[in-house]
Amino acid sequence: MFPQSRHPAPHQAAGQPFKFTIPESLDRIKEEFQFLQAQYHSLKLECEKLASEKTEMQRHYVMYYEMSYGLNIEMHKQHQQQVAQAVERAKQVTMAELNAIIG
Repeated sequence: MFPQSRHPAPHQAAGQPFKFTIPESLDRIKEEFQFLQAQYHSLKLECEKLASEKTEMQRHYVMYYEMSYGLNIEMHKQHQQQVAQAVERAKQVTMAELNAIIG
């Protein structure tokens, strides 16, 4: 039906037949399938482990963010108190104290 040059026969090395029997082919397919199943299972477990680690990391991130935010607010409050105390002290400075400092 087709010319031979269009569909060449598979190349076979001289003296080395490349034929598999049907049971051998089925066994090879079965082995490859089992290998792929094992690989899939291994990758699935690794993916689940990574997803679990990701969730744990996100949880830690939120916890550290909340701690950092709370600490930042607390530091801001303390700074405001120190500034308020410094302003009150500045209001109480007398001319004599200024002259003594300037000297």
